[in-house]
Parts: sequence; C-alpha cells; structure tokens
Amino acid sequence: MIFMKPNFWKTKNFISLLLFPLTLITFFINFLKKINIKNNFKIKTICIGNLSAGGTGKTSLAVELNELLSTKFKTVFIKKKYTNQKDEYNLLKTRGKIISSENRVDALKNAEKNFDLAILDDGLQQKNIEYDLKIVCINSYEGFGNNFLLPAGPLRENSNELKNYDIVFLNGFKQNQKLKNKIKKINNSLKIFDAIYEPINLKKHNLKNKFLFFCGIGNPHEFENTLKKFKFKIKEKFIFPDHYSMSDETINNIKNIADKNKFNIITTEKDFLRLTKKQQKGINFLKVKLKIKNISKLKKFLKSKI
Repeated sequence: MIFMKPNFWKTKNFISLLLFPLTLITFFINFLKKINIKNNFKIKTICIGNLSAGGTGKTSLAVELNELLSTKFKTVFIKKKYTNQKDEYNLLKTRGKIISSENRVDALKNAEKNFDLAILDDGLQQKNIEYDLKIVCINSYEGFGNNFLLPAGPLRENSNELKNYDIVFLNGFKQNQKLKNKIKKINNSLKIFDAIYEPINLKKHNLKNKFLFFCGIGNPHEFENTLKKFKFKIKEKFIFPDHYSMSDETINNIKNIADKNKFNIITTEKDFLRLTKKQQKGINFLKVKLKIKNISKLKKFLKSKI
C-alpha cells in the first residue's frame, strides 16, 4: 500500500472520531482471521511485524536477527510478494537468502526443504500460522498514535494484541518511557528492547558539503533525524509516500535543483534500490543498521526460545 500517514492519526480529533465507526470493519476482519486453523511447520519461525501501519523498522530488524542467528541456523527471509514492495525484497536479498510468495504458508512449506529457520518480514496479522517467536516493532516517537484502528488511526490491530506476543522493539532515537509503561500494563511479561538507526557508510559522505535528501518510506522523520544527528547539512528535502515509485521527471527535477544549488543528493538504501540504474547516477544513499541496545540480553532470550 502506497500512502502517507495523515496527521489526524496522531491524536483523537474531529476527523478521527468521524471515521471511528469504520474501525468496526477492521475489528471484524481481525476477528475472522482468528477463526482460521493454525498451520504448524517443522522449520523454526520468527515473525517480525507491527501493530501500526508502516515505518517501524521491521526489515532492519529482520536483517539484524538474521546476522545474529545465521551462524547457528541455516536461515531464510520470508517476504510476502507485493508489487510495490520490491525495495524491501531487494534489500533483504543483499543480506541473505529469501523466498517471496503471494502466500506465506506456501513460502514456509518451500523453506522447510532447505532451511532451519525462517525470519518473516511482516505477518503478525496472518493468524493461520503458528510462529515460534512473535516480535512487534514500534516506532519510539509515534507509538500507537491515537490508539484507534484503521482508518481512524494507525493501528492494524488493537494494542491489546500485545498480550499474544513475545518481544517488543522500540525503534528510533526517542527514549519513550511513557510508551514502555503503557506496553507493560498490557503485557508485563513482554521483553522490551530499544534500538536506534546507525549509519555504517558514513565515511563515504563528505559532511562539509550541503545536502538535499529525498525518501519515500513509512517514517521519513527517522531518516531526517538520523541525518541531522550525524551532522549532515540538510538544505532541501522531498518527502514522498511509502514505497513511492519515482518517475524520471521527478528524479530529474531533484537533480536539477541539486545541481543549481551545488547540493549533494542523498536518500535511503530502500529508496535507492527502487530507482532504475539511470536514475541512480549522481545519487548516494545512507546505509544504516539497527543498533540493538542490550544485545547480550537479546541473545540469551533468543537462545532460550529458538
């Protein structure tokens, strides 16, 4: 789904309250999903999902967990096939083996033949799969927004579903103790980890230069915050919807503005991988990893569960 998060998702307001009756549709769909018979697999499964729509760091966490576990297991990424999410598929493909299918059950059956552990990027809302470990990613700045279900708020399912999950990752620079307290009230047994986005190709960028950035991701403010934190001089920015496919006209316009003002162009790795080879010329990307705090605690927990 290509979209930009509306501002009314942040608070309970006139628009969100007006749309609130429509949340019954989301509630009913989620209820029907729970009726399905669970599929069990011989392969170990870790599902990384979210409660809120878009931009919580699922793909970045999938990469980090694969790095942690691939020394012990023969791992594979599972990514449901969406035509507008080739950027995430391409990113995961550079980090490990991947199986992409329109049906996650079929993908897992295929994965059983050659792998020990499947890491699913998204899929918590698919209730007909019995996962060995269920992980929720939450943006530490946005939290649950106004705590309403779609379309009145950002939630794909009720925050009380945290009772059924194992780990929460709060991803982003904001230290949100209030959010942690709220999560613990819902499920006190949940393991909560903090993680921040950290550049790993910083030396490739001359920070004396002035920069123009563009991105089409779920939480563009996290990318902007990362650039600012690491002293990039941002003079111009272009924000597009999540998974936005850039036209030649749009890219050429960005390049013309950059050339005129002598700005360097920078974007995210996901956005870069979405561009054609021709469009990529003259554009650099910031490669980031999700730095997990208290990594030893996480390793110990994973060892006890997987």
